[in-house]
Amino acid sequence: MAETVLVTGGGGYVGSHCVLELIEAGYQPVVVDNFSNAVRGEGDVPESIRRIEKLLDTSIEFHELDLLDKAGLEKLFKKHSFSAVMHFAGLKAVGESVEQPLRYYRVNLTASINLLEVMQAHRVHNLVFSSSATVYGDPQRLPIDEQHPVGGCTNPYGQTKYFIEEMVKDHCKAEKEWNAVLLRYFNPIGAHSCGQIGEDPQGIPNNLLPYVAQVAIGRRKKDLLTGHIAALKKLKDNCGCKVYNLGTGTGYSVLQMVKAMEKASGREIAYKIAPRRGGDIASCYADPCLAEKELGWKAQFDLERMCEDLWRWQSTNPTGFSSGTES
Repeated sequence: MAETVLVTGGGGYVGSHCVLELIEAGYQPVVVDNFSNAVRGEGDVPESIRRIEKLLDTSIEFHELDLLDKAGLEKLFKKHSFSAVMHFAGLKAVGESVEQPLRYYRVNLTASINLLEVMQAHRVHNLVFSSSATVYGDPQRLPIDEQHPVGGCTNPYGQTKYFIEEMVKDHCKAEKEWNAVLLRYFNPIGAHSCGQIGEDPQGIPNNLLPYVAQVAIGRRKKDLLTGHIAALKKLKDNCGCKVYNLGTGTGYSVLQMVKAMEKASGREIAYKIAPRRGGDIASCYADPCLAEKELGWKAQFDLERMCEDLWRWQSTNPTGFSSGTES
């Protein structure tokens, strides 16, 4: 019998790619999403999930659910016996968090507290949390390893990730049967090599590469996910609370990334030099050695390959999931 894993925010960019990897690794994902950053497809299922079903010739259980709805979450946990939870749900734009801090604190923190409380009530003690390198704030040294101080965050989004990490750590100390892996991402980019699922931000993209790809297509002027499967397996070691950086270990400038996308797309991309956004820092890249040592995970793809995959997704789906071209 396949282990059942709850994936929160599973209709979004990283979440949906993780759903695909879970199925291929032999797990049975149950997906919840509130469509805050996912496109609604046929049958009120995220288009990303619908495409995965078609790609893998399978069916995926999906529930439209906001984690602020604790009663709805309780109902779901009564229905299933989850072996673990992979938590991706949350608001995630740095600039927006600077403009709307209370919204970010209310949504991200309350949702996570609800999830942890319901997990505890139903004796589900295994968690993989989608965190962020923003918890490190303005780096004191580069590359950043997991021993780098955290908490000096430069924006409310990073603060929410830091607070959630602290909640999980404290809970694991108090409840010895709990195991959690906190994965800190460093600017995840790319798309699945099939070209059918990728990042489709709603509104103007807040992350660099999706914005550049949309400029290249004329809409505007897989690698990371194997780390999640490794994290899920790590939980079985009764690992307590562990933290890992997921990144390439190589820093790239904004201009380097634009030039890499120009090469992948074969198109000249218009750009202008401008000041950093509010809440952004100058430089941040990972020392991923611990993930390689303890999880057996190492980034397989370089910037060129990730841009090729991203361009395959963007050129095949010029208006994202909402094109309606898939049948």
